[in-house]
Amino acid sequence: MRHAGVAALDAIEPLLGRIRALGVLKEKSRGCFYFKARGFVHFHEDPAGIFADLRSEGRADDRLPVDAAGEAEILRRVAALKEGA
Repeated sequence: MRHAGVAALDAIEPLLGRIRALGVLKEKSRGCFYFKARGFVHFHEDPAGIFADLRSEGRADDRLPVDAAGEAEILRRVAALKEGA
């Protein structure tokens, strides 16, 4: 699975915009968001679709499909960072 390319990032631009609008994460490069000094979410693509890798405490990153349910979970986790900050 490779990091999402330009076309894949273009396809999920509405989600990227919603992540940016929350104002919690710093986007160091397009589609790669950091919380404080640690990577928090970035995107991959493969023939099965586009996936998000989200940082999880104490275990491997969680990989979620970028679909309606996945997008809701991504935004929920980012918003939770804002509430906890």
